[in-house]
Amino acid sequence: MDINVYMRYFEAEHVCNKVKRHAAQVILLSSSENRVVTYKVIVNFFPHNDPEDFAVSYDDYHEKVILTKKGVRSRKREAVFIDEIQEHAGELLEECGGKVFWDKPLTEARLG
Repeated sequence: MDINVYMRYFEAEHVCNKVKRHAAQVILLSSSENRVVTYKVIVNFFPHNDPEDFAVSYDDYHEKVILTKKGVRSRKREAVFIDEIQEHAGELLEECGGKVFWDKPLTEARLG
């Protein structure tokens, strides 16, 4: 089962497949199967050419596994990962060359 623990949209900059991206969806995802829990940070850039356009394209998707462990979800652990999300996403951004403007959110954070 996959659960979006945290999701928020931010202004961003990136170019993929010759298309300029102006926003990013940032997610902390929890997956559990057979009593093994995995946490991933995901950064997904999308065009966002109009303030109302949140149509996310999945051709500019980047993810990093930050923990795989036997056990179940932990709210305490998730709170720490949410606090560290910029750090983990920063590693993805270095790899792909994109930028997320953390001080320019486009939506409120959704917690699940």
